[in-house]
Amino acid sequence: MKDRFPESALYLGRVLHLRHRPVRHRLDYRVFFLLLDLGGIDSLARGLRLLAYNRFGVLGFHDADHGAMDGSTTREWVEAQLRAAGLFDPEGRTYIACFPRMWGYVFNPLSIYYCYDREARLIAVLHEVRNTFGEMHGYLLPVDGSVARSGTIRQTVTKDFHVSPFIPMEARYEFRLSHPGERIVVGIEDHFEGGLGLSAMLAGRRRQLTDGALALAVAAHPLMTLKVIAAIHWHALRLWLKGVPVFRKPKKPAVAVTVGELEARR
Repeated sequence: MKDRFPESALYLGRVLHLRHRPVRHRLDYRVFFLLLDLGGIDSLARGLRLLAYNRFGVLGFHDADHGAMDGSTTREWVEAQLRAAGLFDPEGRTYIACFPRMWGYVFNPLSIYYCYDREARLIAVLHEVRNTFGEMHGYLLPVDGSVARSGTIRQTVTKDFHVSPFIPMEARYEFRLSHPGERIVVGIEDHFEGGLGLSAMLAGRRRQLTDGALALAVAAHPLMTLKVIAAIHWHALRLWLKGVPVFRKPKKPAVAVTVGELEARR
């Protein structure tokens, strides 16, 4: 049976961070996020009162929050990265999983782009990472063709971008992702100094993208995007008070996107 493209949706879920060493530390809070077809955001937003595209709204998606942030659309930026890596299918689709702007503000520590070919097969995932210094870096990782649509996507990449002052640059990320469906699960392991140092997870359960569902999500999390950035700084203070070593911020990478091994692509 031919694969089907996902549908844009709202996901209700949680974020979990677990620091394993040199001290144990846990961060756990509830969130909601969106899965959006980058080729259909404009028409989707026109049909919803609570979701705006490139304008102010209760909730919104702005191209200025993602990609090159140079006036181009997020879709154009992703397609340029795929084309440069030899992974672009002009008849494919790309979806982004991210927090929306809320009351005009957003901070996305991680936005995930699911990139499909014309047969609705997942061919790559682009992990867009941001730090609190206003910098962004992407990791474009091909998806092994042997991974079934219902299977778990496993990806590994060397860390090239400073995120936390409590984690050294000499590290390796291991991603485990589900295909977008009734649930989205993204697991990240950060390995450094000879072992597993940090585990993180984003998980959510699908809801239809309607004004009613968005209103309930806003009512349950009225200050969610502010909570995200506040939680980052609060837990950074707690780690510092626990005596976790601090690493100096290096220069940002010379390239905006790290491309994984291409021999793993379809």
